[in-house]
Amino acid sequence: MSMEDQRVPIAIIGGSGLYDLEGLEIIEVQEIETPFGMPSAPIRIGNFKGRRVAFLPRHGDHHEFNPSTVPYRANIWALKSLGVFWLVTVSATGSLREEIVPGEFVIPDNIIDKTYRRPNTLYEDLAVHVNLTRPFHPMLREVLLKAAQAEDGVKVHDGGTYVCMEGPGFSTLAESELHRSWGASLIGMTAMPEARLAREAEICYATIALPTDYDVWKEDEEVEVESVLAILRQNIENVRRVLGRVIPSIPLEREEECDASHALKHAIMTRPEAISEETREDLGVFLDKYLNE
Repeated sequence: MSMEDQRVPIAIIGGSGLYDLEGLEIIEVQEIETPFGMPSAPIRIGNFKGRRVAFLPRHGDHHEFNPSTVPYRANIWALKSLGVFWLVTVSATGSLREEIVPGEFVIPDNIIDKTYRRPNTLYEDLAVHVNLTRPFHPMLREVLLKAAQAEDGVKVHDGGTYVCMEGPGFSTLAESELHRSWGASLIGMTAMPEARLAREAEICYATIALPTDYDVWKEDEEVEVESVLAILRQNIENVRRVLGRVIPSIPLEREEECDASHALKHAIMTRPEAISEETREDLGVFLDKYLNE
């Protein structure tokens, strides 16, 4: 089998409530050690409607990682090592807008990053500055949007800004009102640094957001874990069906057209001779195509 035959071009990162991918015919399960430690869980690799797909539960098999402790860098390194380019993620969120009703879908198009405890780059030992104008890539967003629109019983919103807070506690009322004043649509805890790391890894990234509540801004609405989980359970079956449409629709042949595929081309500021052998070895999965030119 050639390296291209072994490559896994598509990955799904499941969020709260999505710990497996229905319809994925598992071929193997890989435990991948990375320079950043182990990923959230062993990665399931399989066939889905004739396509090779990797599945990784963001919070671990038993939801043992809270949003601040998810090993985001290890997850991205491991997926990149398998050859992943198209990365679809699922995230539970709160709604900051009256018109975005809990239980509906949102395909966000931008992020405000309010995290502060998480390593936010793959490149601590060199200077790399990627363009993150559109952290949720338009090419992959279009696939997600069309798949959701085609599924009966799913109402989907096109676009919206996702505020990523540190957590793991929910917002205060003042914070929720502040985020609304910014014009944001969603509040969540996992899109960053995940989206940034994906771009640093030259991976095309987009998210299906699942609002489960109105955060705390709406009068007479409180964020209660029990009610959040109830809505999340309802939505998981919908998201499974949407993913069943997404995977066959991803334009594998258009990878080179996606600017995420060359995000590092002008982003590496450190001169090659100043990059240590250890760093080259650890990060070669990302850097080799530029440093070996």
